[in-house]
Amino acid sequence: MEYEGQICRAPMERASFMLPIMVGCSYNRCKFCNLFRHLSYRELPLEQIEQELKRVKGVGGNPKRIFLGDGNAFAQKNDRLIQILEMIQQYFPDCEEINMDATVTSIRKRSDEELRKFGRLGVRHLYLGIESGLDDVLAFMEKDHNQEQAYEAIRRLKHAGMVFDAHIMTGVAGKGRGAENAKALAEFLNQTEPAHVVNFSMFLHKEVPLYQNILDGSFIPASERENLVEERCLLERLDADILYDGFHDFIRFRVRGRLPRDKEKMLSRLNEVIGRTPETELYSYVQGECPALERCEGGPVWKYDS
Repeated sequence: MEYEGQICRAPMERASFMLPIMVGCSYNRCKFCNLFRHLSYRELPLEQIEQELKRVKGVGGNPKRIFLGDGNAFAQKNDRLIQILEMIQQYFPDCEEINMDATVTSIRKRSDEELRKFGRLGVRHLYLGIESGLDDVLAFMEKDHNQEQAYEAIRRLKHAGMVFDAHIMTGVAGKGRGAENAKALAEFLNQTEPAHVVNFSMFLHKEVPLYQNILDGSFIPASERENLVEERCLLERLDADILYDGFHDFIRFRVRGRLPRDKEKMLSRLNEVIGRTPETELYSYVQGECPALERCEGGPVWKYDS
């Protein structure tokens, strides 16, 4: 299948067969996100999806794990999503799990029986953009949920036999609020116990609404060093059994491991990087499409090299 846009999936899905069922994101209003803003959202025809399943089967493919793309695939209408899941079962009866991105709202709109049906049809991991542990930050970033709603949605999806995986973002609360956000997130993650946490250090783009908030002073971004300190604060407080993967693309640093088993090793790596990251570094932003980033001469700003 010809893929439109840039591939976006959690690192845990790198070995999965990615099956696009839509182009873009049906929500596409998070202030910081530029992954799908250049795309016109549309659902791909069921015939096209089936042709891709036939093609993969015809060349001997037999995927055990399938990831449905693009953004927020779980928000598809019930009947359509059920048809897609049943097609997958028809062509690949040995498939063990079907995973996709979701939002708290897309879970809340389903009844308990509908959620259980998706579980019976093979849906296992739902990746949720939790981002922050603070309700005012979620509202400012237009995340379309609060913490109470997230707790309830996660409780219901787990009861239906599915697994919750969390996307979070250091720096999302802005300058000076890293420790506050880390403590709130740690409490949330310890209570909800996601199987995986993927933490992306905030990535600022000139083409997203948040950039205008930076220009008008209503959002002051944290420095890369602040983001590292925030992550350390988070890891110090996480006690749940979690596979953790933290990315700081702009300083080319990644920390990952199994919590709490690898906590001390991960904290040691963070402390080392914090010690050599200057306080004077400001923030980074991106121009154009991602990735292919290059550091500009003489400063902390990043640009797309076209």
